[in-house]
Amino acid sequence: MSQSSSLGSDTQLQNLINRGLNGDSTANDDLLAHACERLLRLTRKMFHAYPSLRRWEQTDDVFQNSMLRLHDALAAKQVTSVRHFFNLAGLQIRRELIDLGRHHYGPQGAAKKHHTDHQPSDNQDGALYDQADEPEDLTSWSEFHAEVEKLPEEEQEVVNLLYYEGLSQEESAELLGISISTVKRRWHSARLKICEALSSERTE
Repeated sequence: MSQSSSLGSDTQLQNLINRGLNGDSTANDDLLAHACERLLRLTRKMFHAYPSLRRWEQTDDVFQNSMLRLHDALAAKQVTSVRHFFNLAGLQIRRELIDLGRHHYGPQGAAKKHHTDHQPSDNQDGALYDQADEPEDLTSWSEFHAEVEKLPEEEQEVVNLLYYEGLSQEESAELLGISISTVKRRWHSARLKICEALSSERTE
């Protein structure tokens, strides 16, 4: 996504949010429709890195559940900015993934009885962990996303934008009104904390 297209998208999102703030009852539906393509693309990207999960769930089902969560969240809480919307959307995706992992890989989960070969993902802008730190066979799937919930707010917000929303570091810096170096620092700190927490859980 180019910077100019990102700016145009952010402007569209803010216009939709403003409609909702002004009492337009159709604004939330249009807001969801605008976010639909991005969320579907991101869920497919996440599932590509986790073949184990595709054994038990269809990507589009997870996408639909995330959209339902976001729909309910928008009905319960009015967003006031693009930044607010992205944080809310990231939270709903994360909660869906946490519940999914607990369902299939918890103590009673059927997936615990099966094995799928580990296939690490590339460590790009939106990769939260190095290959060696990636959750193994998704047994740490819920814990991984739960660790994001424990991050300080400013780091969690950067994770929301880079990982759950798929923005670049440049786009995230512009949206947050901070420097790219600050985004990189928060991103590095968040990745380090998550990797250390997961490593600690494995050795306990």
